[in-house]
Amino acid sequence: MPNFLRDRNPSTRVFIAFIDFLIEKGLIILNQSLTYSSYKHHNALKCLVVITSSGVISFVSEGWDGRVSDRESTSECDILDLLEQSDSVMADKGFTISDLVAKRQCALNIPSFRGIKDKFSTAEVFQTQEIVQLRIHVERSIERDKNFHIPELSTKIFQTCCWLTNLDVLLVQNDINDL
Repeated sequence: MPNFLRDRNPSTRVFIAFIDFLIEKGLIILNQSLTYSSYKHHNALKCLVVITSSGVISFVSEGWDGRVSDRESTSECDILDLLEQSDSVMADKGFTISDLVAKRQCALNIPSFRGIKDKFSTAEVFQTQEIVQLRIHVERSIERDKNFHIPELSTKIFQTCCWLTNLDVLLVQNDINDL
């Protein structure tokens, strides 16, 4: 685990995120309705990606239809069964899986969010900034994977591309000043 993460959030075991691929609208109406994402306002395929605290992609799910919720697909792929007691999972605020993680006696770290008129407390601002600083590595990893430009290909090829990015230069390196 990189020093900056060990110091800030030592219980974080994995970061989870979804990668959405916009796909062409199918000719069959049923397929159109199955793949339509109301969030993206487009037909989409999505995969759950799990990234370790050192920046290595450790799991890529099968492709899910765009209309399947993040909660449903996270639950169905059984990735949460790999968590150990007191682990922490970091995710975007859209992941409504805190109860699923709590059943395994683990924690879910997501940025705080409020309504437009509500204000954050000082502690919530600092916690959100910390989570965002750590999640940037997840976004960088996802961006590397998307650079393969393969949304029209099968999930298996995408999974292979994700594994190949693990062979690239490390995303997170210990700084000499951290030692």
